[in-house]
Amino acid sequence: MRLRLLAWPAAVLLVFGLMSAPQLPAKDKSDAPAAKEDGKGPSKDEHPPSDDDIKLPPFPQDKTVRQSVQVGGRTVNYDATVGSLPVLDEKGKTVADVMFIAYTVPGAGRPVTFALNGGPGASSVYLNLGAIGPKRVQFGAEGDSPSDPATPKDNPGTWLDFTDLVFIDPVGTGFSHSRVKDEEAKKRFYNAKADIEYLSRVIFDWLTKNERLTSRKYIVGESYGGFRGPRITYYLQTRLGVAMNGVVLVSPYLDPGASNDRELSPLPWMLTLPSIVAASLERQGKLTDAKMGEVIDYTRGEYVADLLKGHSDPQALERIVKRVTDLSGLDPTFVRRSGGRLETQAYLREVFRSEGKLGSRYDSNVTSWDPFPFSPTQLNNDPILDSIIAPTTTAVVDFITHTAGWKYAARYNALSYEVNALWNDGDEKEKGEDGDGVLRGSVKELREAVAVDPKMNVLIVHGWSDLSCPFMASVLIADQMPVMGNQSRVRVREYAGGHMFYSRSASQLALRSDAMKMYADH
Repeated sequence: MRLRLLAWPAAVLLVFGLMSAPQLPAKDKSDAPAAKEDGKGPSKDEHPPSDDDIKLPPFPQDKTVRQSVQVGGRTVNYDATVGSLPVLDEKGKTVADVMFIAYTVPGAGRPVTFALNGGPGASSVYLNLGAIGPKRVQFGAEGDSPSDPATPKDNPGTWLDFTDLVFIDPVGTGFSHSRVKDEEAKKRFYNAKADIEYLSRVIFDWLTKNERLTSRKYIVGESYGGFRGPRITYYLQTRLGVAMNGVVLVSPYLDPGASNDRELSPLPWMLTLPSIVAASLERQGKLTDAKMGEVIDYTRGEYVADLLKGHSDPQALERIVKRVTDLSGLDPTFVRRSGGRLETQAYLREVFRSEGKLGSRYDSNVTSWDPFPFSPTQLNNDPILDSIIAPTTTAVVDFITHTAGWKYAARYNALSYEVNALWNDGDEKEKGEDGDGVLRGSVKELREAVAVDPKMNVLIVHGWSDLSCPFMASVLIADQMPVMGNQSRVRVREYAGGHMFYSRSASQLALRSDAMKMYADH
């Protein structure tokens, strides 16, 4: 997920503010030891802690429990392992500990897939317990409640029958933690460059520790994890010497700059209009690929042409208002006041205003009551973000500490607002004349990774009605890429739903089917 906090639109990033320091467990008298090379248990850290280190209790030894899942009409028996890997600095000192959950099926020739969520500040629990892991907890759809039983059930949409799965919690998320103080952590973990480099090394270390370097390898990234995906793939290819067979980008945040320059560029409005129309079609029961094809054609044809004409064509605005009103189902006065340029937060308040509800940026057909309906601006957090913390945290912590027996007394950060607040991409930002910076996206690395490996495939998937990471951005990005061999090597697919479209069973099963086809290709 990509974290977006109020106030809008100043807050940028996760899907998800607590600005105070994280609540840490009681300090231990010794620094947390690094895991042994063979993974059998902790060993003494060769480097004594300094006053600048954070002293945390050591992670437990890796724990494995045998489980099974019914999928595709058969029983799949697998090992579920909760474990950790140290992150070392250039002198070999452990500066962080990264927790992972791995699901592996015994047998030779199995591929392995590494999964990362986004934020920055999200653990991998959403892909794990919502999308592709062997067990599933319902969350993120209309009508879901945070107090519904968080009981994991067999996941019919899991990928475990055709690939092993490793879910990685980046530093500051889940139970993963930094051993250095915030200022040092910002340099080592909480920026785009360092984030890509240490996470790539974690993947490399897991492969070597588990003797899986020769396995077929894939990466899945959601939201900001989709920003990470191409960069990690290219870094692994060209720096660490590990090639991915394929990449799946789920609701990816590929080009942050695409939504900027609203005063001149039509691009921000081109990205959001199709998702707003998709939500309207879904409410009417008319959402189809064919209908959305017509919307896409209008958006990058007549709509963008009329936006660019401005006052040079007195009828341009009239055409925009009429067509956008017809497509969106919104009040024509609202559309006219916006000039046919539908700002996301204004739309999310307007579309359900008569019901006293708000739509979510992550799926505008998922709503909650507006606790401040008479405020001129939205004051509360996003309806989906606030509702998914409880079920996901409850389910994953119970699995880790009870089912697997990996006992660790600390807060589990399904979404860390602290990490998001510490994130600093200053060196990654492209400066304009006004000094403002826009984070460079990952389109460059996506192109480079595809160019490096002529057999690697990329599957980009979106929910039609996601306004956080709109599908239209990926459509335009993919269409502008040069054809490198087979044009189907980079595919964009859309499904009913929003950012977490996999919360809908039909969309989740469609994703599974598309992923299986990609894995079968290479």
